[in-house]
Amino acid sequence: MTQRGRHRRQQRGRALRAVLAGTALALTAAATMISASQATVGNRPGALKALASSDRTTGLRLQERQVPQSTLDRLASAMGRPVGVSTVLADADHSLRRAADCTSTDRATLPVEPEATRAYCWDAADTRGWRAGAVTTSGDADDDGHWGENRVILSGWTHRTGSSARSGLARIAVVDADDPGRLTYTWAALVVPVDGGRDYRGLSSPVTGMVWYQGKLLVTAADGLYVYDMHRIQRATVDRRTVGKVHGGWAAYGSRYVLPAVGSYRLTGKAAHPTAISLDRSTAPDSLVASEKVSADSGRHTRLWRYAFSSDPARAGLLATDSAGRAVATEAYETKTAGIGGVLSYGSQWYLARAADTPDGHGTLWRQNERAAKATRCGSDESNRCWTGQAGSLSYWEETGEVWSQTGQMLYALPLASIDRSLG
Repeated sequence: MTQRGRHRRQQRGRALRAVLAGTALALTAAATMISASQATVGNRPGALKALASSDRTTGLRLQERQVPQSTLDRLASAMGRPVGVSTVLADADHSLRRAADCTSTDRATLPVEPEATRAYCWDAADTRGWRAGAVTTSGDADDDGHWGENRVILSGWTHRTGSSARSGLARIAVVDADDPGRLTYTWAALVVPVDGGRDYRGLSSPVTGMVWYQGKLLVTAADGLYVYDMHRIQRATVDRRTVGKVHGGWAAYGSRYVLPAVGSYRLTGKAAHPTAISLDRSTAPDSLVASEKVSADSGRHTRLWRYAFSSDPARAGLLATDSAGRAVATEAYETKTAGIGGVLSYGSQWYLARAADTPDGHGTLWRQNERAAKATRCGSDESNRCWTGQAGSLSYWEETGEVWSQTGQMLYALPLASIDRSLG
């Protein structure tokens, strides 16, 4: 895509600043009640430890598998000609609410420090029974921050029953972010073609990690990553609470659109399971960074690693692979940080969002490299528990300098520079 100039950042309204500032003050006051004595060795992870090349090549290798073109063509022939992102945006049928119109309970889930500079909440009725997951943007897709003429955010969600996700139900909200004061969106189901393209099933994995790079969308799965093509979006034709071919057409559990997988990357053996991923534009070539999620009582460290994206124009948006179709990690580390829900890498720094220790607590955001580790601080006792409790995925929109994430019902952004300034 061609360069379309730099985005002129919109001025924040007084109402939004007042709401977010008030929320930050309230949360900061709450943070002062957290005793510094709660800090444990696990909460002071120290520097990253680089892994040997043998660990990168054997333990973190992915095997690329592409869905046959005949399968995709058969599905498109049955469902109708695929559409692009602009068509989906034009069909937006929902709106996000600005922070001033969100409940105090929802706003209380935002980071304490640094505070969000932009925040929105989802309609509770529209997301009931679904759990928010990963976020990626057109800032990942193209370095000018646009996809075509639009600024776009993709927000991943997984259907859940009780505390666990129901297998086979995942979707993304395709958000029109051209006007920061009015974000609109519509839903697209994530599916996998079956029976040679005669049908499809739902993606059977929680959407904990997601990166939109060039024309491809990479989504975490239980055994690796699934690949979707943002040029190959299909229309659902029947509004039913099921997924796949039904009498009279094609259903997507209420979503208007369907994204069929065009490929996958599967782990080749027992290895780290990528649960959080993001794009790093500071490397050459651009790279995909990943983290596994390890519990504090597991007795082992968490692995962080990266794969290079292909520089072949014919493989735009796909990972670099060898002649056998294998993607090998180009860099890998171990960290003592546990419970990682979001990972970001830029320059020599790694940013790790750690989940809260309690359901109603706040998490921690660490910045680590091979020399040291620092966390954001807040409150009079300079507690490290300043981040969101769920510690969702992180996506850096390089063109604007903002980091996007979501927690509960809130979608929010804040400058990466403000994160660096808040580090203790």
